[in-house]
Amino acid sequence: MTRPLESVPNFSEGRDPGTVQALRAVLGEHARVLDVHTDPDHNRSVFTLVGEVDELVPSLVAGVACARERIDLRRHEGVHPRVGAADVVPIVPIRPEQMSDACAAALLIAEQIGTQLELPVFLYGEVGEGRRPAFFREGGSTELQRRIESGELKPDFGSAELDSAAGAVLVGARRPLIAFNVNLRGPLAAAQEIAALVRESGGGFPGVRALGFDLASRGLVQVSMNVEDWEAAAPHEIVARVEREAAVREAEVVGSELVGLMPAGAALAAARSLLRIEGFDASRILELRLLD
Repeated sequence: MTRPLESVPNFSEGRDPGTVQALRAVLGEHARVLDVHTDPDHNRSVFTLVGEVDELVPSLVAGVACARERIDLRRHEGVHPRVGAADVVPIVPIRPEQMSDACAAALLIAEQIGTQLELPVFLYGEVGEGRRPAFFREGGSTELQRRIESGELKPDFGSAELDSAAGAVLVGARRPLIAFNVNLRGPLAAAQEIAALVRESGGGFPGVRALGFDLASRGLVQVSMNVEDWEAAAPHEIVARVEREAAVREAEVVGSELVGLMPAGAALAAARSLLRIEGFDASRILELRLLD
């Protein structure tokens, strides 16, 4: 029996409910939408969907087409970096042995976006020589177009010129990650300094990417993170570090939020640490045992 794959497409719209609903509708025509996370300050929506390859491919291509029709980056404002209306389209194996299937699906989706929608597509992750989305986003759309024109970069599929309204699409295959944010009451500088300390490039946690953002609509600031290897960097340990660093900077942690879904193992690790139950693993969770 084949197992479904997951996709977590990120679209550059988090303020217009009509567009978010339209995206959900087209994504759900073939695949199953499990979650939608919308943020007005990021001006971004993250969808979590699952399906077989022949379900994910038409759903995601239709979602990118919908984004191209409804989202105009020339009028877009939001704190999250982006280079496309349909900014990133990752395919994620639910089990490690599915990575080859995820890569094949990602290449098929990228090819169809490039040929059918004629948008420039760049590959990342397991199908893109290990590059991450940040590699393409640095400097925004203007800088990405300059890099294309200089010959430094070439789209893997589609047009060699960014669409004036829809930009480019980053398509990849990657391991499951945990996207979560810690919100603070304090100055933006505190969030930016803490982000620099917890991310891997600053000597922090392995596999953690972090940025500090201002959440103007909520009067808060945020340490926004992707945890690419939760076994090497447990989210509850990261939150504890953020709390310590916030206290030093006279900032207060007011809560955290999960973007999309997280692997059960990460939740179990947090519960084991907090409850101090020896031998606590998936075999002790009733619902997970019923799925065996």
